[in-house]
Amino acid sequence: MILIGQYDSPFVRRVGIALKLYGIPFEHKPWSVFGDVEKIRVYHPLTRVPTLVLDDGTALADSHIILDYLDSLVPPQARLFPVGEPERHRALRIATLATGLGDKVVSLFYEKRLHEQASDIWIQRCQAQIAGALAVLETECAALSKSYWLGDIFGHDDIAVACMVRFVTEAHPGLVDWTRFPALASHAKRLEDMPVFQEIRQVFIPPT
Repeated sequence: MILIGQYDSPFVRRVGIALKLYGIPFEHKPWSVFGDVEKIRVYHPLTRVPTLVLDDGTALADSHIILDYLDSLVPPQARLFPVGEPERHRALRIATLATGLGDKVVSLFYEKRLHEQASDIWIQRCQAQIAGALAVLETECAALSKSYWLGDIFGHDDIAVACMVRFVTEAHPGLVDWTRFPALASHAKRLEDMPVFQEIRQVFIPPT
């Protein structure tokens, strides 16, 4: 398998972490959707990252779709998304909220970076959406009875949250006052201290 994309993308990173945790061998191509667009287009017409190229040449894009595929390769008890309900939809909800937050972080960055005249209305909207998602995640994280969203073992939902927390911090320094989100900040740090998170990481590189 080939994983395309830089690890400063939280979406690429969550896939890389899952591949490592599952023990699935892969080659990493740290290509940028800006500087390496033609290389990526060879594998996927939308030039999206992450793109996971399977051994038969099939290319999957979108981190959630990729993780769904990877989950199918391991035994049910080893999957990082629960198999049964209601745990499954609860984990999916948290992961989707976290990745939605990441989408808004990207949107805010592009608005500020790529437009000569940024839209104040759009900036305010993105900032409100980011703050709203963080508030919900903080409330639910603070109410956890165990270390992670589903108990004593972390899953795709926890990974997504940690990756997005790091991303918003690096892409928009000073945007979030983490003293307002202590449970979330602590949760993310606990995962970031793990060896696999230390291995699969990259300082955010602003596109040029």
